[in-house]
Amino acid sequence: MIAGTGTSRAHRCALIAGALAGVIALAGALSGDTGAVRRARSDPEAVGLLRAAADAARRVPYEGRRFFTTWNRSRSATSQVTVSHTPGAGISYRSGTGAEGHRSDFAAGETTGFTAETLHMLTRNYTVVRGADASVCGRRARVVEARRTDGSAAGRFWIDSETGLMLHRELIDATGRRVVATGFAEIRFAAPRTDPYALRAGRPPARGAERALPEMAGSAADSPAAWEDRLERDELAGLRDDGWPAPQDLPGRLTLYDARRDVRGGGALHLSYSDGLASVSVFVQRGRLDERSLTGWQKSVRRGRTVFRREALRHWAVSAGGGYVYTVLTDVPQSTAEAVAVELPRDRTPFWTRVGRGASRLGSHANPFD
Repeated sequence: MIAGTGTSRAHRCALIAGALAGVIALAGALSGDTGAVRRARSDPEAVGLLRAAADAARRVPYEGRRFFTTWNRSRSATSQVTVSHTPGAGISYRSGTGAEGHRSDFAAGETTGFTAETLHMLTRNYTVVRGADASVCGRRARVVEARRTDGSAAGRFWIDSETGLMLHRELIDATGRRVVATGFAEIRFAAPRTDPYALRAGRPPARGAERALPEMAGSAADSPAAWEDRLERDELAGLRDDGWPAPQDLPGRLTLYDARRDVRGGGALHLSYSDGLASVSVFVQRGRLDERSLTGWQKSVRRGRTVFRREALRHWAVSAGGGYVYTVLTDVPQSTAEAVAVELPRDRTPFWTRVGRGASRLGSHANPFD
């Protein structure tokens, strides 16, 4: 009798363990966990070139002109800025409209469109390989390609052979069309004779200059450089405990890699997400959405959620819920901005907590997804 009970109990435990493994595997597939997807191994040389490019953005002095182009269906939009980088002093810029400003070296990688953080996400979500060498701005460049699991190209990077600086990059959609292109239209690799913009006569940039950025290639006016209070992990956890919605993951394998707070008023959050190629900014503010302020925006209802959208050089989507207003800004197709806006706010219970609850219910012979 005792032996039979032990055998029955062991059998039941095996069933529970097997069921839990199935739940976790299914959860990984549904959440887009790339650990659950077998992909080809990245080329170490290609990864090394990208890692060096992230470092070169802070180390290499240059001056030149950058462009940023997005495509939405048959339409395109482009902006250009003149830039000047002095290592240690940062990046000065001037837009085509005459707006001037300055960014610290901390944001240098963001300006050229690549950082160590985005490299980590890129190699997790895509296979990175070498392509055939090419020429950009009259300079020889090494080409690196990011590929999806089906082998199609999702992004390409052109890296200067001499300095290692990122010269050009493109994002490519599933149909093979470019959706974003950014890089240098012209560049000179020499220490700038003078910093003609924000650092005239050795003076520091004007107060607020880092907040008033133009639309630069690979970064937006809402760049993390414009938000001085970078949140540590425990600070972000405290805000979540207080009810602030700040999901770790968003649709499309987008992962939170930077969180900042505007301490000047209202304490709005700026959450930066990426999959290594695409980038999405989400601004979270307490309050209710004043729809009168969105005159001229397109309005739609998706899954019972009202979303306002606007398409320009970058794509905007605004929604509200749970006492918060969400503003989504991205340079990838409008559908991504809207999908994120519809998704927020999420169930604030962490994903793995829900899986753990499912395991407990399995043990009591209940449906884990109830």
